[in-house]
Amino acid sequence: MPLIEAKNISHSFDYPLFNDINFTLNERESMSITGVSGSGKSTLMHILSTMLKPNSGEVKLFGKNIYSLNQKELIKIRREKLGIIFQAHYLFRGLSAYENLELSTILTGNEIDGELIEKFKIQKVMQQKVGELSGGQQQRVSIARVLTKKPKIIFADEPTGNLDKKTANEVMDILFGYVQDVNGVLFLVTHEKELAKRCKYSKDLSIKGLL
Repeated sequence: MPLIEAKNISHSFDYPLFNDINFTLNERESMSITGVSGSGKSTLMHILSTMLKPNSGEVKLFGKNIYSLNQKELIKIRREKLGIIFQAHYLFRGLSAYENLELSTILTGNEIDGELIEKFKIQKVMQQKVGELSGGQQQRVSIARVLTKKPKIIFADEPTGNLDKKTANEVMDILFGYVQDVNGVLFLVTHEKELAKRCKYSKDLSIKGLL
């Protein structure tokens, strides 16, 4: 069963963004979306991740048409099966890095993975307040918090924006490895063409037609 199915997705605000987007992602697959500013990259991610109903079309996650579900069912899928990495980190600045990761364990019942912390090279900042961390450290803590949920589908919007090239590739190695380990899916929004090419499917949303 496909983890993500997009059928005839179209959306617009004051201007048209995209029309008739169709694709399927199965276990262990990844897709990257690039495109000029305003082409609808983040909007498409929001539609696929239960955050925004499209003007037309159908989105299925785990075989369920998500926009035919009630709010309680949507929240359950979002909480238990989806990991959403936003451009803004949405960390709680008054808490330590470790306490931010603990929030995911409260919601899911999972334990904090020490190996994951080491992979992201953030073990030395776990007791520091978020406001004391650099942008790159905050970004890695944010991604680690998402993975602590153990989601099956990861939606990532510019997840390496505050990282240097070497660290960005290391973080992407972790994300790709995670998807393989859990038989999951990665949907990546990025302006970095080299990162985009690492996904199984890659598409510039500025060019009409998708898969």
